Amino acid sequence: EKMNSAMSEEPDALSVVNQLRDLAADPLNRRAIVQDQGCLPGLILFLDHPNPPVVHSALLALRYLAECRVNREKMKSELGMMLSLQNVIQKTTTPGETKLLASEVYDILQSSNVSDMDSVNEMNYRRRKAQFFLGSTNKRAKTVVLHIDGLDDSSRRNLCEEALLKIKGVISFTFQMAVQRCVVRIRSDLKAEALATAIASTKVMKAQQVVKSESGEEMLVPFQDTPVEVEQNTDLPEYLPEDESPTKEQDKAVSRVGSHPEGAASWLSTAANFLSRSFYW
Repeated sequence: EKMNSAMSEEPDALSVVNQLRDLAADPLNRRAIVQDQGCLPGLILFLDHPNPPVVHSALLALRYLAECRVNREKMKSELGMMLSLQNVIQKTTTPGETKLLASEVYDILQSSNVSDMDSVNEMNYRRRKAQFFLGSTNKRAKTVVLHIDGLDDSSRRNLCEEALLKIKGVISFTFQMAVQRCVVRIRSDLKAEALATAIASTKVMKAQQVVKSESGEEMLVPFQDTPVEVEQNTDLPEYLPEDESPTKEQDKAVSRVGSHPEGAASWLSTAANFLSRSFYW
């Protein structure tokens, strides 16, 4: 009861972890988040959360943070980080997409301070181990690079995220806003056309696939116009409640932390306070 009353007065765990993920999506915020005293330990605690979408969102945040090379050593040495990632990978109840994402984050952190060859060997070993835990029905993941016409601001990016998160089989994605691209990791049994259908459903964006020719040059290949049926993640709640979505209220610090470091610090402090009250009661 004590937990429930505290949670009713505070934003719920999914809202907090989604906002942390949105902050981590901006490269300008990644060092500040990892340097903060409360947010990294909070994300680690989220990895043990009973709600699967919370765990997956926390892993996406960690995946973004790990893209910043200078963050990796601190992330790897953070108390409970590697153990929690292992637990997610090995837990039999973890969804397959989440296991693959956890394995990917583990690989990046584990290889942060070893030689290139050792890194390759370690990552191959971890990947084989992840496949073992995923079981024989699992298919390997593949990467699809999309060029998205209309992907030109943070609100469009959030629309795109919302559409991708609803597709069953999407493991992770990273945006390259400067070139209007999205790199998506998906299970190999998911058709890339499903991504195009989901993005077209936003009504304001359209996706083409980026492929390399035999000579190594990049080419844009349009998807077929006929929509494919998309299997949705029915167990995922709404991406962010209307009243908390950073795209709806542009004056909130969370939507513009890249250009306002003091706003980021303030929000991170609030998130850390929420985490400590929620988990250390």
